[in-house]
Amino acid sequence: MIAFISDIHGNYEALKVVLAEIDRMGIDRIYCAGDVVGYYSQVNECCDELRGRNIPVVMGNHDWYMAGGGFCVRSRSVNDCLVYLRRVITDENLQWLRTFPVQMRVDGVHMVHGGWSDPIDEYLEPTREYFDRLEGRFFLSGHNHMQSLHDFGPKVYCNPGSVGQPRDGDPRAAFATFDVTAFELHRVVYDMQPVFDLMDAAGFNDYYYGGLKTGARNLRRLAD
Repeated sequence: MIAFISDIHGNYEALKVVLAEIDRMGIDRIYCAGDVVGYYSQVNECCDELRGRNIPVVMGNHDWYMAGGGFCVRSRSVNDCLVYLRRVITDENLQWLRTFPVQMRVDGVHMVHGGWSDPIDEYLEPTREYFDRLEGRFFLSGHNHMQSLHDFGPKVYCNPGSVGQPRDGDPRAAFATFDVTAFELHRVVYDMQPVFDLMDAAGFNDYYYGGLKTGARNLRRLAD
């Protein structure tokens, strides 16, 4: 059995609970579909946890911004967070982000962060026609923070959802498992208050984290 996580975004409170549930299930192989960093303040805690567990990660767009020193053209809020995160991330964790590949194959699953036209930053709309042009059977990506599972006959696509910032109307942290033949989706409740308190302490108010409370698809004040 394998567990897939994605879009942690510096939310260590959510990550801790997801990993504890994965451990409880007896799963020791975990892979991440990108965006370890971005948005929330516990960037080093999240990086350290994944590094300590030797969890392989593919490059997400927020990882890319951090690793390359760039900014997001879509969102001032994202860039505000990047400025703060660049001040606090350790050199070791920054160098680790730079090692991420843009795609990975795991037991027959082809994993990217965005999509197969743009592995880092495509907002995928899964259709049978889209996957008909790709070789393989099982596909997984994150990026849009919306947990989903689609069976297109010979092709199966899974988005494990977001650990740290769900946008599908369910504020619980999300992940998926895979038993070599099928995916299964999972959600877990976690305590968000420490995230809010730490963001406040870092100089960010509800403007930057309010959408966590409802799992809003369009976070009130955050762009992609």
